[in-house]
Amino acid sequence: MGRVTERRKVLRIRDEQVSSRPDTLVAEEPLEIRLNGKPLAITMRTPGDDFALAAGFLVSEGVLGATEELQSIVYCAGATKEGSNTYNVVDVRTAPGVVLPDITLERNVYTTSSCGLCGKASLDAVRTTTRFAIDDTPPVRIGPSLLASLPDRLREAQRVFDRTGGLHAAALFSEAGQLLDIREDVGRHNAVDKLVGRALQSGALPLSRAILLVSGRASFELAQKAVMAGIPVLAAVSAPSSLAVDLAVETGLTLVGFLRGPNMNVYAGEHRIALRAAAAQG
Repeated sequence: MGRVTERRKVLRIRDEQVSSRPDTLVAEEPLEIRLNGKPLAITMRTPGDDFALAAGFLVSEGVLGATEELQSIVYCAGATKEGSNTYNVVDVRTAPGVVLPDITLERNVYTTSSCGLCGKASLDAVRTTTRFAIDDTPPVRIGPSLLASLPDRLREAQRVFDRTGGLHAAALFSEAGQLLDIREDVGRHNAVDKLVGRALQSGALPLSRAILLVSGRASFELAQKAVMAGIPVLAAVSAPSSLAVDLAVETGLTLVGFLRGPNMNVYAGEHRIALRAAAAQG
């Protein structure tokens, strides 16, 4: 839709030299997600892959788990009072017979690009039971050198970031390090939803042999999204939260943080990291 970036005039100061020039900014617009015609959630996102974003969001909410459960996703016509289409409202229709969890029907969720799901009544409401228990048998095994190579490959594939410097990215890699998919968004949780939604649409769930890499920190919500998609390994270039670590330990998720060059911290799921030498004790 040509709305991923926008141009704005800025005052540029470099070494006390002042000039005026246009700058490329990442676009941020609201997306309302409706479920069977009923408003469910609003997220601030970068336009693009909206249908995948909505589908992935519903996977993380426990509504969808298989392609055949999704009947259709459409932009809502007449989204404004004037009857025009803003392309900022989507309606997801589930297939007949799909049972909808009460949690998705009894609340409206407001999500933002910075914090993800902010309207949860309690932590228990976030701990949605996944239908894809992490089951990579035999376990995915990845070496530190392979993990260390992934952030550079993620960065190289960020097309919009090169123009704006203002986007998060999430990528799926195979256990051999092959880049499977990458999505960018102003919100890191949206980028992950776009990946998971595309996997749902293509019939690829659960992602039981995949590595998920995110460009920022690993929050509880991102760990939850990985678990809900059956992903066994989540790696982040920045820090995880304590709740993300707790969830990883509970579910068997391998959680890697501070992945920068050859250095990284493994917070849970150490059995999937192929080490040549025994870890130091103490």
